[in-house]
Amino acid sequence: MNSIIKTMEISKTYVMGGEKIHALKSISIEIFRNEYVALMGPSGSGKSTLMNILGCLDTPSSGSYWLNGIDVSRMQDSELAEVRNKQIGFVFQTFNLLPRISSLENVALPLVYAGLSKRERLEKAEYALSLVGLQERMDHKPNELSGGQRQRVAIARALVNNPAMILADEPTGNLDTKTSYEIMSIFEKLHENGNTILLVTHEPDISEHAHRIIRLRDGLIELDEKNVNVKKVEIPVN
Repeated sequence: MNSIIKTMEISKTYVMGGEKIHALKSISIEIFRNEYVALMGPSGSGKSTLMNILGCLDTPSSGSYWLNGIDVSRMQDSELAEVRNKQIGFVFQTFNLLPRISSLENVALPLVYAGLSKRERLEKAEYALSLVGLQERMDHKPNELSGGQRQRVAIARALVNNPAMILADEPTGNLDTKTSYEIMSIFEKLHENGNTILLVTHEPDISEHAHRIIRLRDGLIELDEKNVNVKKVEIPVN
């Protein structure tokens, strides 16, 4: 199996008011292609810090991090931005869609930085929206969509660059129960289609859909195990 993520003893230390905060302490993990992993941990566990490093939004204070075979540990911000755009599809709790443009244009946005022509961008964006069942809503702006539909647009945007992995940060945090299950159903299908998914969540019932669970506490890995009882999505009926 090929590694998508490989970290070797990474740590992260912040200095706040003259005091050193050790957010991460010697984290070594390996995540392989087509794995579906939930990253969990209480507030202050280092979960968000690790997510930012794995998502190339930050760099470790020490240790090494390879993303899809690329050593990103010591990259400058401009280099990290390029890696992020090519290798990672982000899905956020707050959707992060631009309100004044259509769903199609929102999904096509990452492709602007990839240098594709407008026609190619829109074709790829249309295909990504079809994967999440939103081809009928392509021309709608975010405020004309439900919360679940907006998150589907965000997932399509994450997919449009065919990234090495999808990093989803609390993707159901702003959604009701039924809509949450609909979104988890999409992640299930994406995983079945060969996508690598890293799901960051504090909700145990959401993490149970992943095939592997990594739990942090006090900047250390408390648990890293296969989920032998993967919960399949059953969308509740109102």
